[in-house]
Amino acid sequence: MCYEEEKALLQEVFGDTVLRISHIGSTVVPGLVAKPTIDILLEIKEDIDIAKITGIMVDKGYIVNTPPIDIITYVKGYGPNGFVGQAFHIHVRHSGDWDALYFRDYLIAHPVAAKQYELLKLDLKDKYEFDRDGYTAAKGEFVERITALARTEFKDKYKPIVE
Repeated sequence: MCYEEEKALLQEVFGDTVLRISHIGSTVVPGLVAKPTIDILLEIKEDIDIAKITGIMVDKGYIVNTPPIDIITYVKGYGPNGFVGQAFHIHVRHSGDWDALYFRDYLIAHPVAAKQYELLKLDLKDKYEFDRDGYTAAKGEFVERITALARTEFKDKYKPIVE
């Protein structure tokens, strides 16, 4: 299953509960080395009950990867020994949390920055092979710096979706 198919499934399941569905992560950046995981951002309305979304996601075969708070991630495509089919990470964020979109857009527009990110990821890969949280934290400074540059370069690119 690819991004477009998973997006269609999520749109069917959630309807207008989701304001925007976006392909984020390394697989969307041309030429960037990436794990075979498709990252998807679900931008939801402020008044949506996260517990309700969690119930639906679990029913659809997703595993809750983070505690259900304002920022939550669900995963699918994993078994006890690693990948089982196509892996997906679904990042659920309230409207207005566009950092992942800005970061993605900057890497697409700036191949040198994308290459720097790739080299960082490859450098961290073995050290954090079984520590996803550590791996993410180790990339944090780079991600924050690039996101700040992107927010300046692409100022006001993302705006709340008016219903």
